[in-house]
Amino acid sequence: MANWLMFTRAHCAVYLGTRGLIGANLFGIKMLLLTTRGRKTGQRRTLPLAYVEYKGDLIVVASNGGSDKPPAWWLNLRSAATAEVQVNSESFEVSWTEAPKQERMAYLRRLQAAIPAYRIYRVRTEREIPILLLRRHLKLGQTEPIWKTLDDTILAVQREAKAV
Repeated sequence: MANWLMFTRAHCAVYLGTRGLIGANLFGIKMLLLTTRGRKTGQRRTLPLAYVEYKGDLIVVASNGGSDKPPAWWLNLRSAATAEVQVNSESFEVSWTEAPKQERMAYLRRLQAAIPAYRIYRVRTEREIPILLLRRHLKLGQTEPIWKTLDDTILAVQREAKAV
């Protein structure tokens, strides 16, 4: 567990230090930084989480690697109405909700396609692993998240490079 904690801290430091240029994509998996407040200490807690975009939301999973115990960040998030997220170089406030029961499978399929490890986590525990929808708070006059434009630009550059 100590190695995982050191990796998490290093990942956060690199992600923050490079404004997401390094760390926002980990072995092909999109990563964000989630900052919550400790429910007991009130201290800010930041960690990297894998996510997918779906229906305009950022979808994360409180899997804790398939452990029977929920992750501390989920316990912290549950005790707050909002949190802070960084995607690439953009930081913003989000509210959250759990995926609706009737749509869990659709969200799960999407997550497992992007992050195959989630298939394993589901069978490691008997607890229902929460699927969380993070919805950004748009600023006045803003209609679309900046990271979508950045992702589109990166994809266009990659397509151009392959064509050459």
